[in-house]
Amino acid sequence: MRIGELAGIVGVTTRAIRHYHHLGLLPEPERRPNGYREYGLRHAVVLARVRRLTGLGLGLAEVRDVLADDAGRDLAEVLAELDADLARQETAIREHRARLRALLDDAEHGRLSAEGPVSPELAGFFGEMARASEGRQGPESVMAAKDREFLVLLDTTASPEDRDAFLAAMRPALGTPGAVERAHEVYARLDALAGADPADPRTDAAVDEAARALADSLPDSLLTELGTEDARALADGRGTRDDGFLEAFFADLAPAQAEAVRRAMRLLALRGVDTDTDMDTDTDTDPAAEGGGSG
Repeated sequence: MRIGELAGIVGVTTRAIRHYHHLGLLPEPERRPNGYREYGLRHAVVLARVRRLTGLGLGLAEVRDVLADDAGRDLAEVLAELDADLARQETAIREHRARLRALLDDAEHGRLSAEGPVSPELAGFFGEMARASEGRQGPESVMAAKDREFLVLLDTTASPEDRDAFLAAMRPALGTPGAVERAHEVYARLDALAGADPADPRTDAAVDEAARALADSLPDSLLTELGTEDARALADGRGTRDDGFLEAFFADLAPAQAEAVRRAMRLLALRGVDTDTDMDTDTDTDPAAEGGGSG
């Protein structure tokens, strides 16, 4: 039979058959004197096996090894690996569906946050933040909203393990007496720097307030995550090992705000290196300056 007839019997295209010839999956018959290649039952059986194995999810290279009896890959081994991979996919799908159901429930009952759909873990944390701020008067801080946007970015792009570890470290701060009030004071100071020059004296005051508030409310386990190199990176405006989260955050701030936040984080990083480090905010303590840089 001709190639078109073979393709019709097995349910593939003639182009697929030629591709299988090229990959060594299907023997290619010699041309007859009439110029045509004649296929027989053996070719149809091999082609049917190729189709069955690819239908199970095997790649063409794996199929080639299975069909080659002396190639060293046992069919049982290949199928066991495929079964394990499908089991992992099944687990992931169940987790995704559980998150989808939670998000759908939030959407149906009007519980979506202002930032839109987020993971159930972050949605729960936002709820805790809202309850901790209940009773506070006045409009919401612009910087507080940026903080939440930063968490949304982290929630979407970081690994679930990193996100959960970060939220677990932040959660105790919500229960620290006075921590929420101090946070709003810091937000107010940073909001006031929106149109200020980085050299404005209010920048130093914001640095001092932010560093002390965070040091008092965040656990030492989170502060010690930053090392000496990270401290230097923060001091000269570079990011840390956060894969660009801080760069995106700083890019959305006014110059004086970015300067204040960066310097406050640098002080916290130094505290993680040396718990006896003075929390003085003078630029003379800048590690970049000590190393001969401009800071």
